[in-house]
Amino acid sequence: MFNFLSPPKPTNKKNNIETDSYYKKLRFQVFIGIYFGYAAYYLVRKNLTLAMPFLEKDFGYTKASLGAALACNGLGYGISKFVMGGISDRSDARKFLPLGLILASLTIIIAGSNMVISNVLTIGIFQFLIGWFGGMGWPPCGRVMAHWFSPTERGTKMSIWNTAHNLGGMLIGPITAFATGYLALLNFKNSWQIGMFTVPAIIAILVALFAYILIRDNPQACGLPPIEEYKNDYPANYSKKAEEVLSAKEIFFKYVLNNKILWIVAIANAFVYLVRYGVLDWAPTYLKEVKGYDIKQVGWAYFAYEFAAIPGTIICGWISDKIFKGKRAVTTIIFMLLVMIAVLVYWKNEGSMTIDIIALISIGFLIYGPVMLIGVHALDLAPKNAAGASAGLTGLFGYLVGTAILSNLLMGYIAEHYGWGAGFELLIVACILASVLMLLTIPDENRKYRNRKKLAQS
Repeated sequence: MFNFLSPPKPTNKKNNIETDSYYKKLRFQVFIGIYFGYAAYYLVRKNLTLAMPFLEKDFGYTKASLGAALACNGLGYGISKFVMGGISDRSDARKFLPLGLILASLTIIIAGSNMVISNVLTIGIFQFLIGWFGGMGWPPCGRVMAHWFSPTERGTKMSIWNTAHNLGGMLIGPITAFATGYLALLNFKNSWQIGMFTVPAIIAILVALFAYILIRDNPQACGLPPIEEYKNDYPANYSKKAEEVLSAKEIFFKYVLNNKILWIVAIANAFVYLVRYGVLDWAPTYLKEVKGYDIKQVGWAYFAYEFAAIPGTIICGWISDKIFKGKRAVTTIIFMLLVMIAVLVYWKNEGSMTIDIIALISIGFLIYGPVMLIGVHALDLAPKNAAGASAGLTGLFGYLVGTAILSNLLMGYIAEHYGWGAGFELLIVACILASVLMLLTIPDENRKYRNRKKLAQS
């Protein structure tokens, strides 16, 4: 299996006349491949959240039990993102990304069957599997980004790429709403199960094949020089070692687990993800139960939240590159404090759907910038051939602690036993803690910024 996934070997370099135009063509091509490939992962990631109101009604599940089942998704995803991050650093991204997407799609088709949804335990098992295969999406994209885009352009480029999951998350609401409604009109049995699970999975499989056609693992395998040489843009810790495929021991113990700043960033990510999924995962239930929205209104609220994230993420990445010169922490802090204000408005508003939508748009606009920047920050903290594992550690905390434990389990328990107000208080505390932790990383970023300036001047 590993031989099948092994990275392609370097080929003979092209002459200088061919290099520039070919490099630009392939950079655009691989970007499109990982953009739409990663977007499709979000068609087969959180389908259960949209189905939860139906499961409560038809099967009598409680919020706490569904929250526990949903937590298995975050558990599987978080562990997988860390483990698969290390594997992806030693794998061909062209094969790795489509493989995970196809496996996740096939699993979610089964997850929507009566055999699975009739028992909360089987729902949890399949949510874990969906999360596990879903964890194969980010690491190869991080690998491609680290190999094809240089450090000082990475914040902007990754902010654009990071909108891929907003595209997928934005489309899943209307796709499932349209498919479910259309199948119901045709009197299909179990129309909401097919519309919410099977239809998005089929679309994702087709996208996986498209991604395989476009993606290339690294420039050297295409006869091109490393991105640092092409752009004359070297990170402070760059050496020839950065071009070598590292051993699993080097990746995890030398560059990831012993990196104190990376651990701080990873813990901060847990609180960022608590806010991200504490709002998103519970929006269908909260809006339907407290605000009285129907399934179409919930679907479009989902759309608004994810759509707003696209310009918000790009602006956040641009600010971190152009205004703060590659320093990610300050930008993250500013955006998290603004998220806190938007969460307060979303919580305290009563009786105005317009204000609810504006608040959700504001949260979506603001929260995905920090989500993206923490991933970029992780890439900045390790050599590019340890990029997947480095980002995987932040993902482990984001999805295992932030999503599974805090957002799904704790938020579900608090909403069930103490009410939604206590849940929103938890989200506000998370915004503050994430900001404080990122504050601790500023001295390290300042030191690296000074080192980059010295290298550029020498």
